[in-house]
Amino acid sequence: MARLTPRRALFPLLAAALLSAGLLGGCDKGGPAASSFKAVDITGADYAQTLNLPDAEGRMRSLADFKGKVAVVFFGFTQCPDVCPSTLAELAAVKQSLGAAGADVQGVFVSIDPTRDTPAILKAYVGNFGADFVALRGDDEQTKAAAKAFKVFYAKVPGKTDGSYTMDHTAGSYVFDRQGKVRLFTRYGTGAEALTHDLKILLAEKP
Repeated sequence: MARLTPRRALFPLLAAALLSAGLLGGCDKGGPAASSFKAVDITGADYAQTLNLPDAEGRMRSLADFKGKVAVVFFGFTQCPDVCPSTLAELAAVKQSLGAAGADVQGVFVSIDPTRDTPAILKAYVGNFGADFVALRGDDEQTKAAAKAFKVFYAKVPGKTDGSYTMDHTAGSYVFDRQGKVRLFTRYGTGAEALTHDLKILLAEKP
């Protein structure tokens, strides 16, 4: 899985810009057939099977809660300057581009920085991208367990002061089908067009 350390600040609400650009983040190079996924197909993987964490309201959530929808799960942190906000903004733009079908795409943001990502901060953060986005936050041990279950890497990168650290982390999203089974890993930077293509395939599958 790709790892990226945030390098530059980006304005977090990029959805409008992505839409105005016609969702041209990906490139069609005449590769696989239309029925093939653009992301990494991990159907049948023995990881990303469980996710049990409290949401911003303190309610325990699991992957079963998102069955019936196509869920996109991303591990990140609210003070991430580029990878996290641009990933969520891209997903928000794709959901909007799908019209009514976008309601069946569930964005799930898992904090890897529970020390600074309080429930109130997380709720406000994901709310910037859509009222239906879900934020999950466990304690340190729960976060480690969730990351291990998904084979997600994360590590604190010290800053000049104790509170100014940043986080190095896996830069990509896991996509689950309507049955709640993990199907894809989409790397950061793949683009909105590719994500739209793949979500349309999964949305068309029967629950």
